[in-house]
Amino acid sequence: MKFATWEPVYAAILEDFGYDRAADERSRDRLAELAEPFDEGRLTSLFEGRHVAVAGGAPSLADELSLVDAADVVVAASTAADVLLAAGSAVDCLVTDLDKNPETGVELSRSGVPVAVHAHGDNLPAVERWVPRHHLANVLPTTQAAPVGPVRNVGGFTDGDRAAFLADGFGAASLTFPGWDFEDPTVDSVKARKLAWAERLLAWLERRRGERFAVLDGRRERIEPVDG
Repeated sequence: MKFATWEPVYAAILEDFGYDRAADERSRDRLAELAEPFDEGRLTSLFEGRHVAVAGGAPSLADELSLVDAADVVVAASTAADVLLAAGSAVDCLVTDLDKNPETGVELSRSGVPVAVHAHGDNLPAVERWVPRHHLANVLPTTQAAPVGPVRNVGGFTDGDRAAFLADGFGAASLTFPGWDFEDPTVDSVKARKLAWAERLLAWLERRRGERFAVLDGRRERIEPVDG
């Protein structure tokens, strides 16, 4: 996704949550210093023309492993990777902002799995602590601000919807969403607001793709459109 397309949406997110763009940029710049250039052709080879499961971290994931197993490629958001690995399912790519299970990303990167590591305004300490522990050749550094150096902006806000935008950007033919619950009762109020944004962003993405995501069935009419 071109940053010019993403930036109005990003600005709306900043305004809604009161986030500081300069803080995002500081964390992005530090990630740029720590990271190495990533061979993005690997992600084209992984995703292009494939049926991709974008696994979320909702409790329902454990009951939806059939959707994971039916996919050609599995990209996991944050702790979804731990659930999948424990169940013996494949994780072909991880998307994380290092806030819950950074050790998983380190281990996956060292085993050859691409890990999209995201920098934002309040995870600078985690970026500094955990990024150097990864096998850096397997790390795609990402930001929600403007891209700089090796750091890319693939679109998306939460780990989950960013995973969907990542797969889309590298040519996925279709997307499915095991382990997603936009009304997850186990999350706090801030996470609930983030899930609302994730829902809006997936609705935007499906319009851009001309695809219908089953995870949005019965919900589309109530989703506030994203201007982008």
